[in-house]
Amino acid sequence: MTGEGDGHTSVAGRSSMNEYTFGPLGPDDANEATEIFNHYVRHTFAAYPEEPVPPAFFNQLMAHAAGYPAAAVRDADGALAGFGLLRPHRPMAVFAGTAELTCFIRPDRTGKGVGARILGILEEEGAKSGIVTILAGISSHNEGSIRFHARHGFQECGRFVGVGMKFGTLFDEVWMQKIL
Repeated sequence: MTGEGDGHTSVAGRSSMNEYTFGPLGPDDANEATEIFNHYVRHTFAAYPEEPVPPAFFNQLMAHAAGYPAAAVRDADGALAGFGLLRPHRPMAVFAGTAELTCFIRPDRTGKGVGARILGILEEEGAKSGIVTILAGISSHNEGSIRFHARHGFQECGRFVGVGMKFGTLFDEVWMQKIL
């Protein structure tokens, strides 16, 4: 099933967790999703660009992830509190069962179970669409994300040492994997 013509697998229905509503992520979310992403660009190692990106970046990401699950979480007032999506690991049929994870939560909403719920939705919808392995590429300076993934069944499966530099600091790219 695809969500409202956006080419993405929709989440199965909507569910609530306290004040949050979970549903499909789509093109109308570009501005809010870009704001969330750009917070991490400016202040952390979680997003790799060194400069804030325009909403067109989000649209390119969504186009690259067409046909894969994508989920949005909204506050009670309808504001985007976070988003996640799966995208192809490699554009070859032999890797069709492997997807890469992207997930960003508004900073004032982290630590409330929102990321775990988005991950659960993406895992469930991914498995339904034939995904058997999810990969996450994480900066070694993003220790919170590494802990989050480990708590949710991901294991480190590789590390590229000193391959990135942001804020004048070298970092490793840590690859984590979860087999569904």
